[in-house]
Amino acid sequence: MDPRPVSPLKTALPAPWHDLLGVTKPRVVSLILFTALVGMLLATPGWPPFGLLCAATAGIGCAAASAAAFNHLLDRRIDAQMLRTRYRPLPQGHLLPWQVMSWAWLLAIVALVILVFAVNGLTAVLTFVSLIGYGLVYTRFLKKITPQNIVIGGAAGAAPPVLGWAAMTDHLSAVSLSLFMIIFAWTPPHFWSLAIGRRSDYERAGIPMLPVTHGERFTILQIGLYTILLIAISYLPGLLGYGGWIYFAGVTVLNGAFLAGWVKLARAAQPVPPALALFRYSIWYLSLLFALLLVGHYVAKPWGSA
Repeated sequence: MDPRPVSPLKTALPAPWHDLLGVTKPRVVSLILFTALVGMLLATPGWPPFGLLCAATAGIGCAAASAAAFNHLLDRRIDAQMLRTRYRPLPQGHLLPWQVMSWAWLLAIVALVILVFAVNGLTAVLTFVSLIGYGLVYTRFLKKITPQNIVIGGAAGAAPPVLGWAAMTDHLSAVSLSLFMIIFAWTPPHFWSLAIGRRSDYERAGIPMLPVTHGERFTILQIGLYTILLIAISYLPGLLGYGGWIYFAGVTVLNGAFLAGWVKLARAAQPVPPALALFRYSIWYLSLLFALLLVGHYVAKPWGSA
């Protein structure tokens, strides 16, 4: 494979919908929306009002898609230097920067209108703080100046369940903050595992990810520390009365597999394969953890109840 950067084409084709969809990172947005949806459902004893549920999902989804598009726009030169991202629409010249910027602003405006007029002001404010935090603060500044970029910037990515809760209740709670803390603690092991597997990419692009600045062994140690923190925090929703025995049992299994993946990584002579395996598992971990909360909310009684 040719490691040299791919030069953008001189002109761009008319913006096709699949490229406009691509810059919104639909797979990432789908996970964001799922965690937000779980926040919405946990916030209501029964089923939330259908209209409010749809409006909140659409508003949060448009904001997340906007942040992703701004990320593509601001990272286009870096993306052209990385094997993992060099075939995105902007580095390949399928879209021009002004097209992506217009698309990102359109999504942001639509999200703002929906959240302000169809949901509530608190959700609108929190959503746009998250959008700015990821789309601008993390992408434009943190990503390029500190190896702790993903830790600091992880707060924006951890917001969706809080947004979902606020959309249904117009306030925050200890439960919604515990969900925020789970994603916040999950983010470093998730991204640092990927960074170990793609270290040469980040090094070539000049991004100070932890494996580049401090080496793989130090990064693996940090992944272990955050894994232990994640395991401890993961029980908070259950201790607050959500998820019941289904959640307690399921999250214990998930935690055991996460810890086993880290042990395998720590013992590996060649860390790249187990690091990428842990990265892939971490996506399933978060999805299944939130699914367990949802199942427990509707099926199981709270832990210790009669």
